[in-house]
Amino acid sequence: MLEASPTTNDLDEAVSVFVRHRRRLFGIAYRVLGSAVEAEDVVQEVWLRWQKTDRSVVVSPVAFLSSTTTRLAINVAQSARVRRETYIGPWLPEPIDTSADPEVGAQRAEALEMALLLVLEKLPPTERAAFVLREGFDYGYPEIAEILQLSLVNVRKIVSRARKHLLDEQRESVDTAEHRRLLSAFVSAAQSGDVASLEALLAPDVVSLSDGNGIRACARKPVLGRGRVARLAAYRRLWREAEPKVVDANGCTGVMVYREGRPTAFLTMAASKEGIYKVMWVFSPSKIAAFLGSCSRFSAASGHTTAGV
Repeated sequence: MLEASPTTNDLDEAVSVFVRHRRRLFGIAYRVLGSAVEAEDVVQEVWLRWQKTDRSVVVSPVAFLSSTTTRLAINVAQSARVRRETYIGPWLPEPIDTSADPEVGAQRAEALEMALLLVLEKLPPTERAAFVLREGFDYGYPEIAEILQLSLVNVRKIVSRARKHLLDEQRESVDTAEHRRLLSAFVSAAQSGDVASLEALLAPDVVSLSDGNGIRACARKPVLGRGRVARLAAYRRLWREAEPKVVDANGCTGVMVYREGRPTAFLTMAASKEGIYKVMWVFSPSKIAAFLGSCSRFSAASGHTTAGV
């Protein structure tokens, strides 16, 4: 039997190391970008760079891979910010199916819920990345400073500033069971057209965001207030012959709405003790497709080929 060449052995080891950390790399990129498709593109570029790198001089593969992922994600986020200025209507993060991995590679699940990702989007990309590395993946400040090529003092200030910004915008969320109960009650009332019951579930300052990027009949501006949000949710055409299915999305419960076997809308929400304060609808076909493909991508990470790592 012929022995494998050193080059083959080296490539096999490179693939093994990369696959071992792939979920973490996707998790970092996704939290920074709010897009599964863009995160996948970043991870593929990291793989190409990892292949071409002289790995014999890399002291810590995970540090190298994490650094490369973060820097590439920051670059993509900077260009994405310009593109989103021309987006028609509200922009929402692409939801991802977390039934296979509720935390998507992180040591902590923070910065994964849709509402929090939406707030993170308001931060400058470098500030967003520093927060994600610290709060989602428990990186130490010295590691973050090295990844971002900033001083330790600066990194501490950036993370502190990001935390404050998020605290100012976020509310104390209900637990997972209550979130699921509220969403189920919301969908049930919306399907039956029960506006009064819907209003009872909503916080006084509730906002509904619909992401369709110009799709016809999709609200192009945020809808504010109990009455208006309730009437919008109970819109008959939305639920006609619709079949809502519960899904795991971004570590929480979501609903995918099917019509004639075809997914037409994704729904989730954020809630506090005052009620549902943010309703998030995704109508964009590309984002719905990204959600449906995300679980299979996570599952595929456990196996690999050099062509499609």
